[in-house]
Amino acid sequence: MKASEMRELSAAELTQKLSDLKAELFNLRFQHAINQLENPMRLNAVKKDIAKIKTLIRANELKNVQ
Repeated sequence: MKASEMRELSAAELTQKLSDLKAELFNLRFQHAINQLENPMRLNAVKKDIAKIKTLIRANELKNVQ
């Protein structure tokens, strides 16, 4: 998902997306541990998406404080 698409989401949608991505990351790590992971680059992509969402959530928090 692109950052521009993520910026359009509400805070609740961002939180839901974050929990979905964390669950996906858990499953990918599990698959990687038992050597059934088809695309190892997906791990990096999911981690980057999690970081993007956390950054947007924090930016929204800072914007609301001011």
